[in-house]
Amino acid sequence: MKFNKTYNLSEIASIIECDFIGEANFPVLGMNEIHVVEPGDIVFVDHPKYYDKALQSAATIVLINKEVDCPEGKALLISDDPFRDFNKLSKHFRPFVDSSVAISPTAEIGKNTIIQPNCFIGNNVKIGDNCLIHSNVSIYDNTIIGDNVIIHAGSILGGDAFYYKKRPEGYDQLLSGGRVVIEDNVGIGALCTIDKGVTGDTTIGAGTKIDNQVHVGHDTIIGKKCLIAAQTGIAGCVVIEDEVTLWGQVGMKSGITIHSKAVVLAQSGVGNDLESGKTYFGTPAEESREKFKQLVYIKRIPEIIEKLK
Repeated sequence: MKFNKTYNLSEIASIIECDFIGEANFPVLGMNEIHVVEPGDIVFVDHPKYYDKALQSAATIVLINKEVDCPEGKALLISDDPFRDFNKLSKHFRPFVDSSVAISPTAEIGKNTIIQPNCFIGNNVKIGDNCLIHSNVSIYDNTIIGDNVIIHAGSILGGDAFYYKKRPEGYDQLLSGGRVVIEDNVGIGALCTIDKGVTGDTTIGAGTKIDNQVHVGHDTIIGKKCLIAAQTGIAGCVVIEDEVTLWGQVGMKSGITIHSKAVVLAQSGVGNDLESGKTYFGTPAEESREKFKQLVYIKRIPEIIEKLK
């Protein structure tokens, strides 16, 4: 998330009422998660295991729960609860704005775009030309949709990330201030759910087609001209490169990369990166030819046991 102007370190510290280490006028441009931070961004860290990763990241402002040596060219925000204060900043810079109408007056809708009955279009949404939004679609605040996009009935774009911190009293949600970005010529089936980024974007690339009842987690990036079949579940922070095919009921864990033109067959469980141009099957997903050989061997186990008697 980039701010609408450059703030300084002391201004940010005053918002969350914390101490800071660094020049008071140190520039702050935005805030983001560690896998997408850039210079000028704030990143938060609240566990010693990840201190070095945060301090050595591209972020130049680190919101941290312990005073440590500040790397050259960076600044620190010292907080007793960085998770809580990151949420405070999300609320401050990307607040929830209630809308009492079905289509927000701040939404921009392009030429020849059709919005069917009972849709909700939130604040600052941008929809391009020649789109078709079927009934009962909900498009949350700040979503960006390109030209020639079709979204079928009941789909929801921009729900919160499934991201929680466990505390003694229960689970505390990390607030989502990011966006969903849908590029040109995308097709989205019925009853799909695409979560917005925590602070960045969840992106669906141009020409990609998504079947019914597919879930896409926060900050996932799907490339161009991909095919994703029904009931596929994609966790947060996944990268799916161009022209990947995912067949029905594929499940993916977070933080992995599926390289271009890979094919994942139905009901596979993907827990690791997959190479380009290969076909995969099974749980855990492996190259399909090898997996099918394994299944043949498994079928032969009773025969082998009988021969050993």
